[in-house]
Formats: sequence, structure tokens, C-alpha cells
Amino acid sequence: MTTGAAAVPPLLQARGVCKDYPGVRALSQVDFTVRAGEVVALVGENGAGKSTLMKALAGVVQPHAGQILLAGAPVRLAGPADALSAGIALIHQELSLCDNLTVAGALFLGAELRRGPFLRLGAMRAQAAKWLDRVGLQVDADTPVSALAPGQKQLLEIARALRAQARVLIMDEPTSSLTMAETARLYAVVRELRGQGVGVVYISHRLGEVKELADRVVGLRDGRNSGELSRDAITHEALVGLMVGRKLATARRAAHAPGDVVLRVAGLRTRAFPGAAVGLQVRQREIVGIAGLLGSGRTELLRALVGVDERLGGAIEVAGAPLRAGGPAAAASAGLVLLPEDRKAQGLVLGMTVRENVSLPTLRRRGVLVDRVYERDLATRAIAQLAVAASGPEQPVGTLSGGNQQKVVFGKWLAAAPKVLLLDEPTRGVDVGARAEIYARLHALAADGLAVVFVSSDLEEVLALADRVLVMRGGAVQAELVGDRLTERDVMLAATSMEAG
Repeated sequence: MTTGAAAVPPLLQARGVCKDYPGVRALSQVDFTVRAGEVVALVGENGAGKSTLMKALAGVVQPHAGQILLAGAPVRLAGPADALSAGIALIHQELSLCDNLTVAGALFLGAELRRGPFLRLGAMRAQAAKWLDRVGLQVDADTPVSALAPGQKQLLEIARALRAQARVLIMDEPTSSLTMAETARLYAVVRELRGQGVGVVYISHRLGEVKELADRVVGLRDGRNSGELSRDAITHEALVGLMVGRKLATARRAAHAPGDVVLRVAGLRTRAFPGAAVGLQVRQREIVGIAGLLGSGRTELLRALVGVDERLGGAIEVAGAPLRAGGPAAAASAGLVLLPEDRKAQGLVLGMTVRENVSLPTLRRRGVLVDRVYERDLATRAIAQLAVAASGPEQPVGTLSGGNQQKVVFGKWLAAAPKVLLLDEPTRGVDVGARAEIYARLHALAADGLAVVFVSSDLEEVLALADRVLVMRGGAVQAELVGDRLTERDVMLAATSMEAG
């Protein structure tokens, strides 16, 4: 950065910010700045304080000490409305759009154009087109939000922030649900915003994105600043150092000799792809990856296997025994369990404690009462075995970081002693440290004889973890890759139906 640029006050700055929650200090003397026309990546493990810092900058929470400055002047942001009025917009990982509104309605929510008591719908539609064009979102302003794809909703959130004249845009894991094409469009929008003088704060656990976009990286660890990297110093190793302060073990392991076939699927058809039939088999001590583009049928396959979604035909055997219809409970009883992609909506009851969540699939009773001693023992073992960063079994699971919530989902199903473990995007929204721990746990489970099948959109993850990769397209398995064919090129050729040259 030039000397002249450095003399201009930052758009947004935190100085010595502290934030306490009951029993824990989330932020301790944290400093952070973002300047006009700069993309600053904020990195750190789950629980490092990233979300708390961003909420403080966006007025969602109030710091207990320190200052927040806007264009060099101290400000007090009493709430998100204050922050938005000041030009600071926070786009959460879980988007906050109202699906029942039109695109124009969502864009102007809270700032509707009126003539007396009546909405100026025509003016809102006309102005919406300008903001949609600015982010490259080519949809009609009357389109229902519910009809938009995740990437389109992400761009609509950005357009909404720009309509509110945001000078600082804070983006939390913006690509976690996007396709490759949507991610590429988001990158282009971020670069355009940088060129227009907007300051962008970019939070991502995908280190490749950070290297691609960031002008500067700020690290947090245990609620404190852990260092900064300039653009030319951003490497994978340097990023990991900022985040975890230790070297991570490599994910790849020596393959174990596979055992007996424990999952056999023949002619399975799903409602999403009624014309495609899936056949596969998985052995003990195998880790099988399922790759493919978004919409290829990966998630639908896992959901049909455990009976979340209806099967239109086909047969499933677990450990040699036919799996009868009966939904997830019947599948779990047979030894087939699924860790879903959306842990918050489908894998956990956020208002319950760690103890209650871990024991849900294996509840025991004493008479008419739940056996609380059994629950506590089960949860205590899960916390220890999976290194869950929790105060104890009675901590509400909704207060844990994303990585630790994912560990609780693991603990819940591992307590059921499954024969086959299915995982859908097991490290989505999980930091690099927790990701390495999950990899190590899956390796250990496979070594102990468990069969593991996982879906991931992260090709690096697929190639690092899997002994064998099944590539899906159009609801069917198009290729099986092993050995020397376990390459990114071969996966993408099979996923996109291109032929190898």
C-alpha cells in the first residue's frame, strides 16, 4: 500500500476490542482495519472469534471494551440498523432473505419506496434492475426469492447491501453453498466492488479462495490477533500458521486391505432421478468418495440410502441383510447412518445440550424416565474422544462453533456403533484445524473396520481422503476411479461428461 493511501483513515477500524460471554472471553484486545478498495480476508479456526468480531463491527453485539472507528471517527453502533446507516453491511453464511417476497421486495425491505401509505412498486422494480445489473444478477425483479438458486440469493444480498450505500461489505463463508460457476461470478463481483472503492471483509475456510482474492490477511486465534500477511506473503503454509500455529498432519493415509462387502446397492432409483439406477458396493475399512457437480444426485443418493427420501426401486443390503423400508430409524438399526449436509437444520437440535443431542439415537430409559446417567457418560466420552471444545455435557449445542457442532453430530452417530457411515459435506464451514481432526478420525474409524462413504464438493478433500472415488452425473455413477486415475482431471472429465483426450 502506498504512503498516500496509508495516510487516509481506514473505512472501518477496530482498536483493542474485547467481548465477553458468560465464562469465556471471545475477543481480547483485537485490532482490525479495512480500507477503501481493499479485500481483507479474516481467517481463524472455529471459535477463534471471527464471527464475534464481525458482529461487533456490524452492530449485532456490543464490545465490552475498545473502539470502533468509521473513517477515523469513533462510532457506537447500537444495532445492525445503525451499522447499515453508517455504510456497513454484514452478509451472514445463512442468508437472511424472505422467500415469500419478490426480488424487488427483498431488495427494498425496510426501505420501501412509498407515496403516502402506498408502495411505489413500479419505481422499486425499475430501481431494482439497476442494482441487479451492478452485481450481474440477471433475473426479473418480480421473481419470487424462493425461486432463486443459492448463488443468485448471495448476489441479491450483495445488491441489497449496495442499494443501502454500503461502503464496507462483510461476507461470511459466501461460497459454502455455491456451484463453481456461481463462485466464479462472486469472485468477479468482489473484484468489481474493490475497483469501485468498496472495502470487503472476506471470511472463508477455503484457503484457495483467500489466496485468489485477498489483498491482505488478518488472523485470529483464541480471540486474539495472530498476525497479518501481505498479498505477496499469502501461501497455504502461512495461512495455516496464522490459523492454528502448528503443522497439520497430512490427510493421506496408507490404504488398509478392504474387508467384506458391508454395503451393497443394486438398481436404486430416486424421485429426483427416476430414470437413473445406481449400483455400488463398499467394503469394511474403505473410504469411498462420491464426487460430481452440484445437482448430480450425490445428496439424493445418500438420502435415499437411509430412507430420508423415498426409493422408487432397487435393493440395499447392509452386512448381507436386506434393508427394509422404514426410514432413517430402520437404517440406523441396520447399521447405516447419515451425517447430513446441513448440521443445524438436520443434524442437531440447537436448543438442546450436548448430552441430549449425543444420546438422541440411543436413548435409554429407567422406567418412564430417560437415563440421565447414561446420557452424561455417553456425552462425556464423545467430548473426550472427539476433542469437542465445550464446557461440558450440559452446554447448549447451539452455542458451540461450527466445527464443534459437527463433532457432536459425529459423536451422536458413532455412539450408535454403525457398520456404514455416510457423510454429506462433512467439513462444510469447518476450519482447517477441525478439518484435519475430522480426517484423522475418519482414518481411524476405517482402520477399525468401519465403511465410510462421503460426498464432498471439495476436490482436494475427495482426493486426499478417498481410497476410491465414484463420480456421479445425472443421478447415476458415471465412473469409478482408483489408483493413478485419482486425479482432479479425471474426476472433472467424468463429472462433466467430457472424454479424455
